[in-house]
Amino acid sequence: MATTIHSFPTPSATFDFPPSHSFPPFWTLQPTLSTRAAQLRKWAALILAYSQHERLFSLTLADALQTPLFHNRTLHKRLTLGEARQVIDWMCSKEGDWRAEWIGTGEGRSKERAWIWWRGVEEWGEAIREWVEATGQRNTVLTLYELTEGESTVGQDFHGLDPEVLQRALAGLVKRGKAQVFGSADEQGVKFF
Repeated sequence: MATTIHSFPTPSATFDFPPSHSFPPFWTLQPTLSTRAAQLRKWAALILAYSQHERLFSLTLADALQTPLFHNRTLHKRLTLGEARQVIDWMCSKEGDWRAEWIGTGEGRSKERAWIWWRGVEEWGEAIREWVEATGQRNTVLTLYELTEGESTVGQDFHGLDPEVLQRALAGLVKRGKAQVFGSADEQGVKFF
């Protein structure tokens, strides 16, 4: 499977960073466990809010380190790659509420790219199912393209959803008996029940 390159889109409005983003100690991972836990919660909340605002479904850390998310040019502060990995690792844990997931990692591989779950896979599936219900399209066949790129979904959070996340969300609906996916890889359709 080919790796998709995700660029950072130009936002429609400027993201409002929280006050902690301008607080110099925020940019140094703290040694005291209780302080670090609070700091990691703030970093996770920031990453989730920023990703949702920018409609990012994944982050490639090397690229993200150059963005205002991990680099405060005013303070001349930034997280290192190792520190950013620590934050994402925390988001991948129970303490981080499983709000991130490393992509393509395994034995001996580096942690370079992660899904950022500002909505979890199940939440994406439920958002799509609710839209299908609200628009009266139950028992209608929709292409995956229609769901994520069609005119009727503009303005929905799942418009522009990463194809892999869409596949995972639909798989959850299929498992629960709420949908059926059929067709070939390039021309898949889905029917919701």
